[in-house]
Amino acid sequence: MDQPEADPFDLLCHVAFQSPVRTRRERADTLRREQRKFFEKFQPEARQILNEVLEKYVESGVAQFKIPEIFKLPPLVRHGNVIEISKKFGTPQKLRLALSQMQAMLYAA
Repeated sequence: MDQPEADPFDLLCHVAFQSPVRTRRERADTLRREQRKFFEKFQPEARQILNEVLEKYVESGVAQFKIPEIFKLPPLVRHGNVIEISKKFGTPQKLRLALSQMQAMLYAA
């Protein structure tokens, strides 16, 4: 459909339901604006990591939510390896939960 900035989900919704096509940037900005409390519950460095993952989504799409691959990409790699990053969230399970919740909210936005 010649919409490289759109998420495949939005393209499917457009074809199936004639909904407007939203870009990944619009979806990410809506999430940041409407879910501030989600981001505020994390320490500053963990919040920065989530924002960097969200920016990777804007650049490349939902594939960026895959652990541990996402943490091998710049700028996320500067936060350490996946174990070091998970400590910033408390535990590996809390890191996975944070990313899972963010992804769910991204598509609810």
